[in-house]
Amino acid sequence: MAIVTPPYSRPPLLLFPGLLCDARLWRDQVAALSDSIRCIVADCTQDDTLDDMARRALSAMPDRFAVAGLSMGGYAAMALMRLAPQRVTGLCLMDTSARPDTPEQARRRRGLMALVARGNQFKGVTPRLMPMLLHPDRLSDQAMCDEVMAMADRVGQAAYLRQQAAIVARLDSRPDLARVAVPTLVAVGAGDQLTPPDLAAEIAGLTPGAVLRVVEGAGHLLPMERPAVATDLMREWLDATLLPIRSPEHS
Repeated sequence: MAIVTPPYSRPPLLLFPGLLCDARLWRDQVAALSDSIRCIVADCTQDDTLDDMARRALSAMPDRFAVAGLSMGGYAAMALMRLAPQRVTGLCLMDTSARPDTPEQARRRRGLMALVARGNQFKGVTPRLMPMLLHPDRLSDQAMCDEVMAMADRVGQAAYLRQQAAIVARLDSRPDLARVAVPTLVAVGAGDQLTPPDLAAEIAGLTPGAVLRVVEGAGHLLPMERPAVATDLMREWLDATLLPIRSPEHS
């Protein structure tokens, strides 16, 4: 039986995964939204700068599209907004921050990178992070923990080091947010320990017209932990991208 692709009438959706994540992160949203919009998951494993991740994704996209990113994927989405804002119809930032690393965060990140690069320590990274990645209620879900581990294994050590290099060198995106002139959703798990809700509130407060949603029962991996809620939020946001929006200077 031939597979019939729906005749999509709206611009596609570009999805950036987070650190040590791949297309599995967005699996449920892609499955649910593909009835009305073409979903494309970016490859964030090949480049060691956020601008290069964004350029790689841009090269595969048509003239106009919506973009969503989680954590590191949010950093890449904000980089893309700096590079080609005129091509973006809507911005969704999940479980992320507009701030650069603090000196202490950068020091810890570089230390972990050095440890992983020197020896066979990569397999131990994700288990140590698991309590910060998932809501406490999800830590007993072995199937979900296994899927998070499997994503990390697929991304692999070399790509992990490239991704961390990109993250540690990221710019402060807060000054850019006032220029965002498209419908923007900022969503975060209420239990996110890595990029907690106050960082999401900061993004929403700096972005004209942004909608902030804090989701109970989710940690840092909202699309996996509360997939139906994340999908509903994104569907509402995508519908808003089809409506006219005023530029910030006329708000």
